[in-house]
Amino acid sequence: MRDVFGITAGWLDQKRRFALATLAELREAATAPIGTTIAVDETGRVFGNIGAGCYESDIVTACMQTARDGQMRRLDINLVGDDVFGGTACGAAMQLLVWRPEPAFAQTARDIAAGREATRLKIDEFEHIFPPKDRLILVGATTLAAELAAFAGRLDFHVVVVDPRPAFATKERMADAHEIVRAWPDEYLPGVLSERTALVVLSHDPKFDLPALRCALHSNAPYIGLLGSRRSQAARRASLQEEGLKEAALARIHGPAGLDLGGVTVAETALSILAEIVAMRRGGEGAPLTSASGAIHRTVCVQ
Repeated sequence: MRDVFGITAGWLDQKRRFALATLAELREAATAPIGTTIAVDETGRVFGNIGAGCYESDIVTACMQTARDGQMRRLDINLVGDDVFGGTACGAAMQLLVWRPEPAFAQTARDIAAGREATRLKIDEFEHIFPPKDRLILVGATTLAAELAAFAGRLDFHVVVVDPRPAFATKERMADAHEIVRAWPDEYLPGVLSERTALVVLSHDPKFDLPALRCALHSNAPYIGLLGSRRSQAARRASLQEEGLKEAALARIHGPAGLDLGGVTVAETALSILAEIVAMRRGGEGAPLTSASGAIHRTVCVQ
């Protein structure tokens, strides 16, 4: 959802006439997080999506009008009580603010897009704080790390790859990582692990795995994933137990990392791991939606 703010900054620099529609209020199911924004220029070019279904065209029309006249508009959309279509699949009610940003907004837009620190968005009486991006730290500059980095960027993670080996920890190999840190895990991790950090250990080498796991288990990182066979998992746990770590602490390790999707390729393995991280992040069960009842989208959606 942040990408649109990068586009916004660019359009402001180009002095293009456009408007933004920002999700300011949401009731019932969450089709998108509060603060989600789309950009529409005066010709109707659209960037972004709010999840308003058949009402998206109304939003685009309002944006085109605001792009031309500068007038703020409020749109109330009810996806539950649609008399024509019998209600849409999402089942939500939302309010959007349609507004034309001033040139000075370009820096704020860049800050939101970068996600390095909390950034405030204020539109009239509406205010929203975009938190910093969550971090995904990958220990081991492997082929799977490169695949995870490519996927995770779309999930609004700031991706860091940690590996002391210069031949592996390169931008060529880790093209989609935001940071590549050439250091041993126990040199880098203690200063960066937090409640907003997911860690996946990918190296298959105890010289990397064990220091990374030690650091993670002494942190409040919400997700600690470990790649490897069940035999390898048992060996890592045995080594940590010998160092005095208790079973309750070791239970925090998601290993083998990922949900059972039946995948066999590197990309499918990456999808499996990120699916488990998203389920943890959003409070999901990781079960098929056909086995559940009630709203598909959760009411509370952070970020």
